[in-house]
Amino acid sequence: MPAPARFLAIETSTDTLSLALGESGTALQRHRGPGGAQASTTLLPQVQALLDAAGWRLTDLDAIAFGRGPGSFTGLRTACAVAQGLAYGTRSARHPQGLPLLPLDTLLALAEQARTDHGADGRPTPRHIAALLDARMDELYVAAYALHPDGLREAAPPRLCAPADLAGWLDDQGLGRDTLLAGNAFGVYPQAFDALPHERRTALPTADALLRLAPALLAAGHAVAARDALPLYVRNKVARTTAEREARP
Repeated sequence: MPAPARFLAIETSTDTLSLALGESGTALQRHRGPGGAQASTTLLPQVQALLDAAGWRLTDLDAIAFGRGPGSFTGLRTACAVAQGLAYGTRSARHPQGLPLLPLDTLLALAEQARTDHGADGRPTPRHIAALLDARMDELYVAAYALHPDGLREAAPPRLCAPADLAGWLDDQGLGRDTLLAGNAFGVYPQAFDALPHERRTALPTADALLRLAPALLAAGHAVAARDALPLYVRNKVARTTAEREARP
């Protein structure tokens, strides 16, 4: 019987740094701490601490999963760069070109975390999950996923959406009352949700969610070489100009 696949998962797309180390989708070691600018200084030492705690080396891993976006530009670049560096630097007889990487959508990880939390609370399984992440600048990152026996399947790809357009986007995708709205946008844009009948759950993308998704995606051939791993920004603009800020009502 083959040994269980081992993964390191890195998620830094929000203000939280989330790391998980495990096998067969189950976390054996994890770390959660401040993200943002601090992630670039603490990420590598924390990865080493997780490996030491598990008694593993990087060469023991089968792949590294990381949240590719959308999300914080700095966080996405940090996760991608660290994952690439670790992959390039870890060459072995099994992986002579370096460790494979699994760049996973952060909104998929958010939906997976919400699905897991919902089930743990004994809530009925929703037909769809709409993942909603605050993109700042008065916008949301949105995507939708359908729940199938074998897991989540993308029903609407990640995109930007103005809060005022959220109800229309849900209608356009056919996401009715049996859709769970999950994310961190409810308190940021409350007016966008006032008239929506959907159930809501606060959630963030996590490394644990990436870890649960990783085995099936690796088996399905979604791993890439380090040189082919790229962030998914969705939006190319980092911030408003001074003129744009001053023009806001």
